[in-house]
Amino acid sequence: DGKVVGTPPPAAAICAACHGPDGNGVTPDYPSLAGQHADYIEQSLHGYRSGKRQNAIMAGFAPQLKPEEIKALAAFFSKQKGVYTTRKP
Repeated sequence: DGKVVGTPPPAAAICAACHGPDGNGVTPDYPSLAGQHADYIEQSLHGYRSGKRQNAIMAGFAPQLKPEEIKALAAFFSKQKGVYTTRKP
């Protein structure tokens, strides 16, 4: 529904450009973060930060994130309402 739950951490402002302010990707090209498990988001961001996980766009942002920012982002996006789709018969 596009409503943000809670107060986004400051680092979420840059995420919103692709992933939306509530963590739901602005286009199908960008994955939705909303409703993902916090530990998955944290692990993914640490992977992008270290270079173990590769993505040209994320490579420009993730290395700048501090561990406490990653934890805050993961907690925030995990609390957002994800987009659910139904299977067509």
